[in-house]
Amino acid sequence: MPEDLSVGELGRTVDALRREVQAMGHGINSRLDKVVSTEVYALQSAYTDQRINALSQEVQKVRDERDALEDAFEAEKLAERDRRERERQARLYQMIVPVLMGLLSAAIAIWAVVAK
Repeated sequence: MPEDLSVGELGRTVDALRREVQAMGHGINSRLDKVVSTEVYALQSAYTDQRINALSQEVQKVRDERDALEDAFEAEKLAERDRRERERQARLYQMIVPVLMGLLSAAIAIWAVVAK
């Protein structure tokens, strides 16, 4: 069996326990000093939610602008392709018409000579 503690040892043990409890209380108090109150947390959460919503709206706006820019770029590419095709056809006709006119003139000249 353990020996019975003397009054002095019992006093020292109680004093040591009291110091440990006080140290734990100071530790808890220092942690509680760092804890944010519920009201402040609610305000911070509301502000954070508002900021996230604002940022998501800005992101959506930028996406919409980017999509519109891509659509405009695609339309410009199609318009440029059509313009080049029209220019190519115009150059082709500008080349074929004089050749056909020359052939027609030559055919008329040959026919005029043969018809005499």
